[in-house]
Amino acid sequence: MSGHSKWATIKHKKGAADKARGKLFAKVARQIEVAAREGGGDASTNASLRSAIQKAKAAQMTNDAIDRAVKRGSGEAAGAAYEAITYEGYAPGGVALLIEVLTDNRNRTGAEVRNVFTKLGGSMAEPGSVSWQFARVGVLLVGGEADEETVLMAALEAGATDVSDDGGTWRVTSEPSRVFEIRDALIAADLEVISAESPLVSENLVPITTVDEARKVLRVLEALEDNDDVQDVFSNFDISDDVMEAAST
Repeated sequence: MSGHSKWATIKHKKGAADKARGKLFAKVARQIEVAAREGGGDASTNASLRSAIQKAKAAQMTNDAIDRAVKRGSGEAAGAAYEAITYEGYAPGGVALLIEVLTDNRNRTGAEVRNVFTKLGGSMAEPGSVSWQFARVGVLLVGGEADEETVLMAALEAGATDVSDDGGTWRVTSEPSRVFEIRDALIAADLEVISAESPLVSENLVPITTVDEARKVLRVLEALEDNDDVQDVFSNFDISDDVMEAAST
């Protein structure tokens, strides 16, 4: 089970997404700008932009805010020039991390990411030393109160490849390109979609068995995600539900 989706679940339970909504909007807007700059401002012909806009709408970003971000990216309005960079590293316990950023200052962001590891443990890694372990997969988390048969029917009919019990939620997996189509089908079936993403997932999981170890890993994740330039952090930890719950309190 991927550390990324477990972390997404626990953040939902803690209400962290609501507390950080303003930060989330800023990050999604940056993704829209970059997608529009690289592929044009027409979402019908720019798959990356379409995906970023769907993500923004899932986060309940307003249409006006989305339009402003598209215009900044396409050059119709002034905006910063962001560069996409992926940093690789290890959290305490040997947990592999891929850190995706969009920044207008490579030196600043690199120093800030390195500082997280310096303060909280772990280390930066050379490009390619971590990324080979990960592949992009469509992952949707559905509220666990839903009936398994209902989730199965709605998800598989929409093109999902698997549905599994994720400890309090249902984990639906698919090809990355089908995520938002499946999300819409699940919503149409009156199911609660907690998240719909295309994370980088590793099959090489690192077991974290104690609350102390888990807290050290989660502190690194929280500090990285708190950085405005960091768009996403992918990890390969495997923490039991009980340890995760205890570590996140």
